[in-house]
Amino acid sequence: MDPSQQTPQETVVAPVAPLLEDQLELDMKHCFENLIVIDVGANLTNKKYSRDLDSVVQRARDAGVQKLMVHGTSVKSSKEALRLSRIYPDIIYSTAGIHPHDSKSIVEEPATWFDLEHIAQAQECVAIGPCGLDYQRDFSEPDAQKQIFAKQLHLAIRLNKPLLIHERSAQLDLLEILDKFENLPPVIIRGFMGTAEEALKYLDRRFYISLTGYLCKDKSDTGVRRLLEDGTLPLDRLLVETDAPFMYPNTRASKLPQHVKTGITERSLLYLHRYCTFQRNEPCSLPAIVEMIAAFMKKSPDEVALATAFNALKLFGLS
Repeated sequence: MDPSQQTPQETVVAPVAPLLEDQLELDMKHCFENLIVIDVGANLTNKKYSRDLDSVVQRARDAGVQKLMVHGTSVKSSKEALRLSRIYPDIIYSTAGIHPHDSKSIVEEPATWFDLEHIAQAQECVAIGPCGLDYQRDFSEPDAQKQIFAKQLHLAIRLNKPLLIHERSAQLDLLEILDKFENLPPVIIRGFMGTAEEALKYLDRRFYISLTGYLCKDKSDTGVRRLLEDGTLPLDRLLVETDAPFMYPNTRASKLPQHVKTGITERSLLYLHRYCTFQRNEPCSLPAIVEMIAAFMKKSPDEVALATAFNALKLFGLS
């Protein structure tokens, strides 16, 4: 409030506490009018954003995305993610990681590992990863993936920073490695695309799970949608991300239930359809993803937005 608009002290009759409560209520109403969300996974170092990153970030903020975590998936992109976090302070935060696909780069050039360690120590870097195992593609041999994954686990423990885990068709090996480590920091299984049975193995270990626009693609009876519909995935273990420029949430998908489609507000659809495409998703699509999740869970979008934002703030120490 502008000091010039305050009532002079001698005329104030209401106690301070109710005034603060009224202000808090107004602030909360404002938040609910503009869905407040945090994107814990956007690949803004991707060359698809090289020409208009300022506009992309501003659109995200206008849509209600208050904070963005930009992932580093290699030494080069981790360095660039850190640079972006300093260009956009208090909006962008970075991570430092070697994606399973890039594992061979560290094996072939071991000295570059020390560059990653240096980047990971920066205050703006709030997590280690994405790291893990991916057996769907053969960009790096499984042995190389396991070796570099273990190095990143040691790094996360030493720095006490949360772990972002990428896993595709490799859960048994991944859990075997994770179970060997004690005192792991919080673990987030990012962009989960597996089955409800696989999710339970993560949740039983108190891991967090982040979801993306993959919801629109999941057509199975045992996958991500089931997690939400039957309450398997509790709100206190849920995070949301766009994985931009990937994982465009196709709200027009034929298999998407009608009650989910109607649960997406016109405002969210406006940002989604005006600025996002299959070729280039943007963080401004996150409110639509949150509203879809809420519809599957039969909860209000405000409740899902508040819970996922709180989880992100708590886990990553975002300010």
